[in-house]
Amino acid sequence: MNKQKFLDELRKRLCGLSQDDIEEKLMFFEEMIDDRMEEGETEVEAVSAVGELDEIVQQIIEEIPMTKLVKARVKQRKKISAWNLIFLILGSPIWVSLLIAAFAVVLSLYISLWSVIISLWAVDISLGGCALGGLVSAIIFMATGNTAPGVAMIGASLICVGLMIFGFLGCKIATKGTIVLTKKMLFGIKKLLVGKEEQS
Repeated sequence: MNKQKFLDELRKRLCGLSQDDIEEKLMFFEEMIDDRMEEGETEVEAVSAVGELDEIVQQIIEEIPMTKLVKARVKQRKKISAWNLIFLILGSPIWVSLLIAAFAVVLSLYISLWSVIISLWAVDISLGGCALGGLVSAIIFMATGNTAPGVAMIGASLICVGLMIFGFLGCKIATKGTIVLTKKMLFGIKKLLVGKEEQS
């Protein structure tokens, strides 16, 4: 792929961004390609060295704040015709209700997911508390001459410590997975905002 084709394709894929952002990104990649060509690479080699177009677009979209994308989309909106405005107003009791309901469902599912993660961490911390309490109880039992219950409490403490370690690993994986899911959801929304103009 030559430089011009690369830049044209990049412009097309970033069409949902503001014009200033598009020009800034295009200028950045054009300079990068030109620098590589000055170092002796051919045009095709320089374009290839910049990276895959899909990865570049994904990185650009991830870096741009959501508020900036929404503002760019609002600015790009063309004037609404009178008929469209009438249909929007008349249909608002339906589409506004559906939009609020969809948002509420997604938000409640997301909050529920984090509630489960927080509950798992609470259980793991409780196991640590049980282990510590069992150890203190074991010391008290041993000091008062009750060796058998003391040994049982040490065993229970060790079981709680083992469960806490496994629980910690599971909580850590679940938390990382939820964070990755959150990032993917945000990227998907941003991609919709950026790519919608291309299809219309």
